[in-house]
Parts: sequence; C-alpha cells; structure tokens
Amino acid sequence: MNAELKPVSTPSDAERQARIDLAACYRLAAHFGLNEGIDNHLTLLVPGYSDRFLLAPFGLHWSEVRASDFMVIDFEGRILSGEGPIEDTALYIHLPVHRLAPQARCALHTHMPYATALCMLENPHLEMAGQSALGFYEDIAYEADYNGLAFDHTEGERLARALGSKSVLMMRNHGVLAVGQTVPQAFERLYFLERAAQAQVLALSTGRALRSIPEAVVKATVAQFQSGAQVGGRDRADLHFDALKRMLDRGSPDYAS
Repeated sequence: MNAELKPVSTPSDAERQARIDLAACYRLAAHFGLNEGIDNHLTLLVPGYSDRFLLAPFGLHWSEVRASDFMVIDFEGRILSGEGPIEDTALYIHLPVHRLAPQARCALHTHMPYATALCMLENPHLEMAGQSALGFYEDIAYEADYNGLAFDHTEGERLARALGSKSVLMMRNHGVLAVGQTVPQAFERLYFLERAAQAQVLALSTGRALRSIPEAVVKATVAQFQSGAQVGGRDRADLHFDALKRMLDRGSPDYAS
C-alpha cells in the first residue's frame, strides 16, 4: 500500500527505548532463524498511544533493522513519521490485531519453521509432552482454516477474533502470531514456542508415540511457572531479553542506532 512519505519526527525517550527493543527483536529473530527472507512483520504500539504502531519499511532484512528505521503508522494506514514502503499484510494483519486485542501491544508474526510445521499438520496442537510446552497450557488459539493472503482488513479481523485473549495464534497452513504487552514478553512467547515445537517435531520424527504429561501435573507445573515468574524482583522475560541484547551489543550494536 502506498502512503505519503513524511520526515522522521524526534521520538520521546519511551519511544526511543521501544524502537531499540523492537530492532533488537528483529535482529534476534534473524539470529535464531525465525525469519523468512524479508517477509512477515514485528510491530509495537508507540508508547503512550493506542492508535499507532512502529513498523519497519518493507525490504529490509531482519538482520539489518535499526531503531531509527521504524515508521510510525496510524490506524488509518497513514505514515505519521519515517519513510519507506508498507507491505499490505503489515496493515491487514497487524493493524486489526493491535486494534482488537488489548493484550497485543507487541505483535510478532513469523513463519518460523518448527511451529509452522505444526500448523501444517491435521492436528496442529502443541502437545503437553515437554516442559517448555507446559508454559503454553491453555494459552494457544488455533485458527480453524487457512483463508489465503491477508489483503484486506476483514482477514486481519478474522485472525484477531481467532486469537481472542490468548498470547499465541497457530495460523493454519501459514505460521504463527505471538503477542504481549511488551517486546520482551512477546519475544519470550515466540522463542519458547519455537523451541517447544522443535522438540515435538523431533520427537515425532522418531516414529515413536509421545508420552503426554498427566493433566494434574501439567496444572501443578503451570502454577510453579507462575510463582517463579520473577527472579530477584524482575520478570524472567525481561532478564532473558536483556541478556540477548547484551549479546547483540557485543556483535552488532548498530541495532540501537
């Protein structure tokens, strides 16, 4: 979709940090092989607003996205600051999700291989057969049917309704959507979803049956996850994301520029 190009405005301190975190998210997704070429999008509502979001110009490889690259897009699809092309599905998936799902301040859509492989199966469910999978107990929504490319708002609205109040949507024959109130929260869901899916696909590749964990143990473990969500007064997702940003700082610090 073409839109009028406007000069970059000076971001607030909160927006500046949001840009750095979202750029780190792009770099980390590329580092872990969660991207697919230059396709898919990672977006974040601008701090202090509920009607505009940060979007990288289409055509950048995820390994080169910088904090200063992001455009600010409003819910009419207009560029408020920054410049670059807007790919249609960025608007038609992310805009409705941000608008309709309160938990989706950050929305990460990828075709990461192992989770997408599950979405291609007749039964796409992440089975409660591994510890990492237990963290997603009753927090994954499953889209009923693939409906083609998202080239209009009705498709994004359909996906937002399918997501409901969950943090993950398994998109049938397509890919995944992970959301959170912050970039660290959303990336934590994306990262561990792929790890859990990878373990399941590898286990199934042996041709042997999965050994599911009894539901009572699943529920007890979920409660343990919740009670241990903070370490030293800080959220685990924030600690993990900070550690990953330090890794970027050592190898490719230009993400923050």
